[in-house]
Amino acid sequence: MDHPATIWSRCLEHAALSDVGLRRANNQDAFAVALAGGQADFQRCGHLFLVADGMGAHAAGELASKMAADTVSLVYHKRLDQSPPEAILSAVLDANQQIHNRGQASSDFRGMGTTATTLLLLPVGALVAHVGDSRAYRWRDNHIEQLTFDHSLVWEMRAAGQLPDNGAAGLISKNIITRSLGPNPAVRVDLEGPFPVQAGDTFLLCSDGLSGQVKDEEIGMVLGCLPPAEAVRALVDLANLRGGPDNITVIVAKVLGPQIAQNAAAEERPPSIPNNVQPVHPMVWTVLGVAALGAVGLLAMGYPWIAMLSFLAAAAVGVAAMMQRSGGPGSRLRFENRRFGRGPYVACDCAPNPELLGRLSEIVQQLREAATRENWPVDWTAFDAFLGRVALASQAADLVEAAREQLRAISFLMAQLRRQKAASSDSGVINL
Repeated sequence: MDHPATIWSRCLEHAALSDVGLRRANNQDAFAVALAGGQADFQRCGHLFLVADGMGAHAAGELASKMAADTVSLVYHKRLDQSPPEAILSAVLDANQQIHNRGQASSDFRGMGTTATTLLLLPVGALVAHVGDSRAYRWRDNHIEQLTFDHSLVWEMRAAGQLPDNGAAGLISKNIITRSLGPNPAVRVDLEGPFPVQAGDTFLLCSDGLSGQVKDEEIGMVLGCLPPAEAVRALVDLANLRGGPDNITVIVAKVLGPQIAQNAAAEERPPSIPNNVQPVHPMVWTVLGVAALGAVGLLAMGYPWIAMLSFLAAAAVGVAAMMQRSGGPGSRLRFENRRFGRGPYVACDCAPNPELLGRLSEIVQQLREAATRENWPVDWTAFDAFLGRVALASQAADLVEAAREQLRAISFLMAQLRRQKAASSDSGVINL
């Protein structure tokens, strides 16, 4: 059987990377990627991507984020009788309950929690389920949008109109989150979307180890210049070059075209059954049959009015059965023709421009100076080749190519640093 990544390689490109950063002893982030196993699977539940950022002493945060990544994906794919928004909501709530129970069972894990941001790429668009301050973005045509609302004190105060306009606003910690999975037995989950998806759209999920260090326009520039595998590496490198104070996790998924599996022609077409159909309890059909037979018998015995009442009772039972089968009006989350949330919440242009290129050029220069000062064993011929291509692109006014080669030069030198760090068992702190 083909691997899911192979099945979708013509229409979806994705990459994920998680890094401990430069200041943390362990990585409390986790992620999950679950591509549909085939066309029928995609029609039913789509592709799933998730990033979780754990919180808690000892190994508690690491455990919480792993439980979220494992549980959400597993439970979502088990809820075949539910629509995607119902299923993902149930999965996140289930993860919250499991993490909470685990925390309550041990004093070492009490109070542990995690953010969880999940992206579903579905036939009708992109749906996001979100708790915490890990983020989901969409890049399209040199424009980046934040699809999620940060559940942080700063964002909540701003939304409530309570954030001071003076300098005091800067004194409020951006790391205080107001919502997470685990600490409480119940949690409110934000659903956002579905957002329209077209070829070329690039989605990014990240922990705040990235978004806290790299600006939105810089994130968007990277997404627009590099393929996913290079983009996740470049974004982690930029966050580390800004100090790397936290764990950094990034998932990038680029839509190349309509999601049609390479083996779709060989698959059996999934049955056209509404996803909100529910089984009817056998007792309902029994009551319906008795009422109908009673109406016929009473009519034959010469009691037309009583027969009419019995017939109406049978009709009422039949209507109730159909309402149960279809879920009943308002009893289920309707995916069709329904829009969840109010995202996007932040948007900006992110096309490469002289200012952004200047930032990259400064980083390149500082890295070069640091490498020379620390006497890193760098292949300077290969590095200068990147800079030569930057110069040629700049002369041709091709800002995208210039940014691409600068980002590749940065990642090249950072790879040299990682090798040097591994060889010397250094602390990993970069002195630029």
